[in-house]
Amino acid sequence: MNTVYDFAYGTWAVFLREMLLLKNKLKKFGFVVYSLVSPLIFLTAFGFGFGSRISFDGVRYEYFLVQGIVCMTSMMNSYNLVMTSVSFGRLYTKSFQNIITSPVSALSVMTGLVMSGILRGVMASVVVMSAGFLLFDVFPFGFYSVVAIFFNLLFFSSLGVMIGLYLKDMEANAMIMNFFIMPMNFFSGTFYPVDNLPSLLNKLVYIFPLTHTNIIIRAVNMDSSVIMSLITLIVLTVAAFLCGVLMLNRYSE
Repeated sequence: MNTVYDFAYGTWAVFLREMLLLKNKLKKFGFVVYSLVSPLIFLTAFGFGFGSRISFDGVRYEYFLVQGIVCMTSMMNSYNLVMTSVSFGRLYTKSFQNIITSPVSALSVMTGLVMSGILRGVMASVVVMSAGFLLFDVFPFGFYSVVAIFFNLLFFSSLGVMIGLYLKDMEANAMIMNFFIMPMNFFSGTFYPVDNLPSLLNKLVYIFPLTHTNIIIRAVNMDSSVIMSLITLIVLTVAAFLCGVLMLNRYSE
């Protein structure tokens, strides 16, 4: 019983710390713009640029686009904000070391950080969903969307912890963004179906978690491709979460 209580109390303490930091950040206009301006620009530019002129399998492009932008937004915000919190806390303010030296388990720290990433990603995703509804009168989300977004947030929040612990300086994150995050934005089915890609590239993009998120969020029924994407995303999520816990257990700086 004490173990469960300690886990819950430690998780809440870490989560509350992150929410207090987020509260201060939300007061800064630059932070809000940084978190939301890119997805909203993509949404308006592609939505008005193509809009009703094209469709995929009889589905209006606005539906396709809004789903993809929400996946991208949940990825970017959960990853970036957790990674930044951990890496800045380690490298500059040195506040992260206080968490590690406190009597809080690595599992509690990981869970609290991931929960904060999920909440941040949900907040940004709701803004994009609302913009899609207001601008294009579409709300293409259902049960599969909830599943897809949840595991997307869970995976990229966990990845944010891992990268935040790994970085030696913030410049190294630029390489990760350029060679991993940005390609996912454009080649994982956010703006167009991956089937439109050349055959070799079409196969390669399935290594990206965001590709599987996009497949699930656009699912009409649970066919074999959706099941495989769901299994892949769950396996990647569990692996990233456990890897984050292991890195926290071994953390020394």
